[in-house]
Formats: sequence, structure tokens, C-alpha cells
Amino acid sequence: MNENKVPLQQQQQKKLEEMGSYLCQLRTQQCKTIQEIAACTRINARFLRAIEQGKLDQLPEPVYVQGFIKHFGDALGLNGDEFAKAFPTGVTVKRSKLSWGNSRVPQLRPFHLYLFYICLVIGSVSGLSVLINPYKPQITDKEPNSSPAQLLPTPGNLDQTNSQTQLALTKVSPDKPVQVDITLKGRSWLLIVADGKKKYEGILEEGAHQTWVANEKLFVKAGDAGNVIVEFNNQQAKQMGAPGAVQALTFAAKPRPSLQ
Repeated sequence: MNENKVPLQQQQQKKLEEMGSYLCQLRTQQCKTIQEIAACTRINARFLRAIEQGKLDQLPEPVYVQGFIKHFGDALGLNGDEFAKAFPTGVTVKRSKLSWGNSRVPQLRPFHLYLFYICLVIGSVSGLSVLINPYKPQITDKEPNSSPAQLLPTPGNLDQTNSQTQLALTKVSPDKPVQVDITLKGRSWLLIVADGKKKYEGILEEGAHQTWVANEKLFVKAGDAGNVIVEFNNQQAKQMGAPGAVQALTFAAKPRPSLQ
């Protein structure tokens, strides 16, 4: 038994370090704290830190760790179910072939009771999470004072993910004083606020292109400014900021001349 557990524990440790490091990087890019994730997922903050730091010995049974990773990923905009499947739990279900001529009623054994208990706990936790917090958390960043946008002209290159999801181009009114076209050359989290109203918050993939408009001002915040190319009022497109940096810009309409 011990010989079989050692390789599995090593595999779990390695996978936890990889997944925890990615979750930590993604959380940092989105400017979210451990306390915010804990409040959203109802998971103890020390467990979330242990996941990010890859400390398997500070976490409960692997099946619960997989559930924690799922809710952690959901809180950061990932597909938590698919992401958490990469973490091995060591629990497998064997299916036996049944013949119509000689079918037998299955008997519940301790192993089956264990699986039933796990499914019941996971279902209860998921249902309680939906009742307590049915909506995904929202960033409460306050928009800075309006000022002309200052852009960094030097583009940078970062490692790109394999995802190729694109956001459809929104039809906009051409008579808006503020128009910002955004193109993603790599994955990045974005927050868009137009005239004080949030228009978008989430992760856009490489190749996505979107246009936002506003009457007075448009606030843009990026988790990885090096992957975001912005074009303000059909001017020359420029990189929003340095690679890997969190950058926030406000694009404001030109002040109207006052009548004497």
C-alpha cells in the first residue's frame, strides 16, 4: 500500500505546485487579494495560500483539494471543473459489464459508500455556494480623475496561451466623443468603465478585438498591459503598458469651449 501511495503523492505535489503558481499569477494580475477570494469561495484563506505555495501537507484529503481548486479557478474566471481535473485524487471508479441474461443487483460496499459520501459533500458545498453567493465577485476599483491617456510606445512579447477564444466586435455609434479600440496580442484581464458604468470585466484571449465608446470618459484597466493594444479616437495604436504590469488609463473627451 505504501509503495503505491508514494508515486501518487509525488504526482499530486508536482501538479499542485504548477496549478498553484498559475492561480497565484492570475490572481495578482487581476489585483485580487486572498481575502477577496476567500470571501467569494467560502474557503479558508490559509488553504488558498497553501494551494498557491504548493504545500500539500497543509491541505486536507486530495478530493477536497480538487474541490478547492475548482472554486478558486471559478473565482478567477476560469472553467473550474476542467481546470481542477488536472489534479489527481487517486479515486477511480471501475465499471463492470452486465449481461441481460444474468444481471445481478449491485451491492453497496465500503468503497461505494465512500464515493457516495464524497459526491454528497461536493454537491452540498456547491449548492450552498450558489445560495450564498449566486453571482461572481466584481472588482470595486475606483475610477481615477480624468486625464489625457499616456501610452508606452515600446511593445513587448510574453508567453501566449493556446486558447484562441475571440470576442465579437461590438457595433458602436460613430458620434461618441470617446472611442477606444482594444486588440489583444496575448491573454489579459480587463476592466472597462464608460461614464461611470461598468461595461466589461473578465479575461480576453489572444486575438480578441473590441471597441468601447463613451460620452465623457472611458476607464480601462489591464492585468497584463503588455498584451493590450489601444487605439484612442482613431489615433495611432499603441501598447497600453509594460509586459506583465497592471496599468489603468482614463480616456477623456476634449473639453468643450465655454461661451463668453
